[in-house]
Amino acid sequence: MKNLLLTLVYDGSNYHGWQVQKNALTVQEVFQNAVEKVFLSRLDVIGCSRTDSGVHANMYCVSLKTDMDISDSGVILALNSHLPDDIAVIGCREVDPAFHPRYSCKSKEYIYKIYNGKIRNPFCSKYALHYRYTIDADYLNKECKAFIGTFDYSGFCSSGSDVEDTVRTVKNFEVWREGDMVYFKVEADGFLYNMVRIMAGTLLFIAQGKIKSGQLADIIKSKDRTKAGRTAPAQGLYLNKINY
Repeated sequence: MKNLLLTLVYDGSNYHGWQVQKNALTVQEVFQNAVEKVFLSRLDVIGCSRTDSGVHANMYCVSLKTDMDISDSGVILALNSHLPDDIAVIGCREVDPAFHPRYSCKSKEYIYKIYNGKIRNPFCSKYALHYRYTIDADYLNKECKAFIGTFDYSGFCSSGSDVEDTVRTVKNFEVWREGDMVYFKVEADGFLYNMVRIMAGTLLFIAQGKIKSGQLADIIKSKDRTKAGRTAPAQGLYLNKINY
C-alpha cells in the first residue's frame, strides 16, 4: 500500500472551501470525485488544512493510500483529466506510511493580496481585495513585525472555532508593494479560524489610522477580538506554501 502526497493548486472562487459539506460544493468533493474515477474507489483523501469559501491555494497538499500500480506522473495526468479548470494537481510523490499532510506540517504560509488602485480592476475582483486609499507598505511592514513571536492569538480568531489551544508561533510577516498590488505574507506553525484575514483587516485599520503606531503588540496581548480590525474578505487570501 502506497501513501501518496499530492500537491494541488486551486481557484477557490466557485467553492465553499476545502472540506466536504452537505449542501455546498467544495474542493474536496470535486477532488474526491476525480480520485474515484482514477483509482476506481472512493479513497480517503486527507487534506493539510481547511480553507474558507472563496479562498485560493497556490499549494495545497493531500494524501491518499492506494495499492494501484501507477507512476507519479501517471497519477498527475489521470487526475487532471477529470478535474475542472480551476483545480490542478502539480505534484505527486510517495511518502512514509506514517506521513500525515496536516500533522507532519512544520509551518504554513499565507499571502493576502490587495489591489491598491484608485479604480477597481475587474480582473482582480475574485483574486484581491480592492482598497482605493493609498497604502504605505513600508510603514505596515514595520508595524506587522509585532505579530512575530509566540502569543495567544484568541483575539484574532472568529467566533465558531472549537480550538482550545489558541497559542501560535508566527515566524515571519512581511508587507510589500509591486505596482498597484500590495502583499501581506505570514508564516506560522498554525493558524486559527480566520486569523490571517483578521490580521489583514487589522493592518488596514493601522493604515487608516484607526489603530495607532505601536499599538498592535498591546492588541495581541489583550486577547480581545473587538480591539483588532475587521475580518478582511476571503478573495484576497491564498494558502501559499506548506513546509514539511
